[in-house]
Amino acid sequence: MTFQQIIHSDKPVLVDFHATWCGPCKAMAPILADLKQQIGDQASIIKVDVDKNTQAAAAYQVSSVPTLILFKAGKVLWRQSGVASVGSLKELIQKYG
Repeated sequence: MTFQQIIHSDKPVLVDFHATWCGPCKAMAPILADLKQQIGDQASIIKVDVDKNTQAAAAYQVSSVPTLILFKAGKVLWRQSGVASVGSLKELIQKYG
């Protein structure tokens, strides 16, 4: 499945644009794992390494990492740079689910 196919899902898709060398990105990993346990199949969560996927990062003008973008049916519903809390991400997914 391509990135475009994934973000065109009819359920929300949270994309974590990250880099292996980024400290705050490493802090997001357990937060996203916890979020996935809480939301189950309400949304998909995918990680995109900006160094390996420069086209996707450029297409969405990701200039800092981590950048989180919530998509649904290919549309950007929300975006934020920096670390986000499990609670705020869960609320967001339930709002757009």
